[in-house]
Amino acid sequence: MAEIRPRWEWRSFGERFGPAEAHIASLSPTGVQESDELYLLSDAGANVKVRDALMDIKVLREVDADGLEQWTPVMKASFPMSAAELAQVLQALGLPLPDPVPDALTQADFMSRFAAGGGPVRGVPVHKRRVRYVIGGCTAELSEVTAAGRTTRTLAVESEDAAAVIAAVRGLGLGDWVNTSYPRGLAAMVDGTPERFAVVDAGTNSIKFIVAERAAGGAWRTLVDRAEITRLGEGLGPGGAIIDSARDRAVAGVADMADEARRHGVRAIAAVGTAGLRMASNGAQVAGAVRAKSGVAIEIISGDEEARLAFVSARAGLGLERGSLVIFDTGGGSSQFTFGHDAVIDERFSVDVGAVRYTERFRLDREVSDQTLREALAAIASDLSRLDGRAAPDALAAMGGAVTNLAAVRHGLANYDPDVVQGTVLDRAEIDRQIELYRTRDADARRRIVGLQPKRAEVILAGACIVRTVMEKLGKPQLTVSDRGLRHGVLAERFGSQ
Repeated sequence: MAEIRPRWEWRSFGERFGPAEAHIASLSPTGVQESDELYLLSDAGANVKVRDALMDIKVLREVDADGLEQWTPVMKASFPMSAAELAQVLQALGLPLPDPVPDALTQADFMSRFAAGGGPVRGVPVHKRRVRYVIGGCTAELSEVTAAGRTTRTLAVESEDAAAVIAAVRGLGLGDWVNTSYPRGLAAMVDGTPERFAVVDAGTNSIKFIVAERAAGGAWRTLVDRAEITRLGEGLGPGGAIIDSARDRAVAGVADMADEARRHGVRAIAAVGTAGLRMASNGAQVAGAVRAKSGVAIEIISGDEEARLAFVSARAGLGLERGSLVIFDTGGGSSQFTFGHDAVIDERFSVDVGAVRYTERFRLDREVSDQTLREALAAIASDLSRLDGRAAPDALAAMGGAVTNLAAVRHGLANYDPDVVQGTVLDRAEIDRQIELYRTRDADARRRIVGLQPKRAEVILAGACIVRTVMEKLGKPQLTVSDRGLRHGVLAERFGSQ
């Protein structure tokens, strides 16, 4: 073989590549090539194929901190293969060596002996049409791939310079997308595995996580939807810093979610950060620590953007297509409000009204007196003064951990069921009942309440008070609960149109 020059590779499979499509369309191709190849797929994961009558093998040597893979060519051998060459092929495929190792094996003999149907190695004929470009000094390739009666596309960027590959991928707007090797991507394509995506919502009190796949007709089917209480905003005030223990909990939580997403074979992991990261003086540093540990880049979004995405999610999920609508999402550090009518957003804003702040200020994580409760409600009402004097909307919808827990307690759900919570109607009487339930108990006693997530016991009273105040200020005797939160809005907007 000629001099081996290992290259760092990044690749994704799918019908479309989001923001990269327009960028690639503006470029002039540097070459076009069509080929027919026979891939040999096995659990070993090596890139083994027959192209131009040559057995061609690349093996994975290294994966860097950004998830780039360094593949090294180790063989280009003609048929018939020698015993030594065959041994190298079988090792790459993870197959045991026969005794004796046959010599001078033809391609037909190899396929019949080692890649027959039903065995550990699958022979997959593949037709490729590759269009090459140069992006950021790297070789890029957009290919149409046909195999097993299915056709998809794959976009690859490669170079000997790993930093240049990462810069090119991020420049294409694909920094959130997961690197997928050719053998893994081809196997998923042949098996008909639906495209999967993940979203992480790093909030002030909890980190929420969803993995969903695109079902027939473009609808989403949820595979994972959970939250981890990390209390990122513990002790955090405006301009203050996230403490080390809270940072470490968030880093560990996101890393665990990223690992789970990759086990599901997602194409991309989008992550957004909200009030806690926005207000903290070290928010960017915490996001950097998350990226260093998990490879997930958190985009710290504005309160307005958070409110807009919540509106997208709730309006679609609840079928509130007509009339005036207010949607609010109350979290640990802030609450987002979106006012709209029909499909039009009229106003959106975020206020620094969150359950963690009032819990710490009024010590609402324990049993409190009527007087303390009134003082907390008065403070919340003052901080929500931006809602004063507004006309009552036709509908009021709410999302977030506080309101979904209120709904779960309302239904007595020992095991959380998003389909039961979605669309639940809560009236003021039920909110008042639960406020009294939490006011008269400390956090330990609250944890015994059926339906309440144990890690939310400290902040649920403050959350219920915020919900109650919003209803009162907007003149609505009831609200509709949306289990579809910010993460669903990100999922729909970032990946729903592909």
